This record gives sequence, structure tokens and C-alpha cells, in this order.
Amino acid sequence: MNLTSPSSVQAATSAAQSNSATSVNVLVLKKALDVQASTAMQLLQALPQPALQTEGALGTQVNTFA
Repeated sequence: MNLTSPSSVQAATSAAQSNSATSVNVLVLKKALDVQASTAMQLLQALPQPALQTEGALGTQVNTFA
């Protein structure tokens, strides 16, 4: 008695391959986003910090940059 037909085996195999391909695509996307976030953080850290105001009415009471 034949319980599986070739078409059902092919469908199951193709579904498993599709799931594997999707998993790989998600992992590549996560890695790309991690690299992009790391690069953006390095760029932000490379920016010079503005000097704080020491005189006058503006900028001496609250540091709005922090």
C-alpha cells in the first residue's frame, strides 16, 4: 500500500526548503541591521560635543543637548 504520492512528497520537500530559505533571509537581514546600527553609533560618537554656554541668559540654566 502506497501512503504517499510523489506530489505530496515534493510539496513537503519544497515547503521545508522554503522555510529554510526564509530563515536564512531573516538571519541575513538581522546581520545587516546590526552592522547598520553599529555604523550609525560610530558616526554619532564621532561628532564633536558642543561647548556649553558660560555667559548670558540663554544656555546657562539647562543643558538641552544632553
